[in-house]
Amino acid sequence: MDTIWLTGAQWLAVLRIGLGLWWLESWRHKDKRTWFEGGGITWAADIAAKHRWTPVRSGFDVLVAPRPRTMAYVVAYAELALGAGLILGFLTPLALVGGLLLNVLYFTLMIHDWAEQGQNSMMALISLVALFAMSWQTWSLDAALGWF
Repeated sequence: MDTIWLTGAQWLAVLRIGLGLWWLESWRHKDKRTWFEGGGITWAADIAAKHRWTPVRSGFDVLVAPRPRTMAYVVAYAELALGAGLILGFLTPLALVGGLLLNVLYFTLMIHDWAEQGQNSMMALISLVALFAMSWQTWSLDAALGWF
């Protein structure tokens, strides 16, 4: 593979690190006080209640709605963990799959609002490329530790 300036593996590491920074920004820009008081989950509950797919509505009601504060913490700290894991290259395949799952869940919830899909589709695409190209081979703790 011919590339300019960096090797192919290094460009993949740049892509992985950039995705990690994107996840950190997702965490950073949240109004934590409102989010942890259930604001984000309240917003999602409103979206889920109007969803065209019954399994999404009922799944949200069973899994998320009974525990809004817990789910708010799970989402926020998942974004933080994904960002840190991808930037450091620590447990990278798990972070890439976890991020992809969060993106797919968001896609499913927001299926009727295409304006919301751009960021998530790009993050999902980067996750797939970084996962299948094994972007943890360079500039990562995984490579330094000989993992994966």
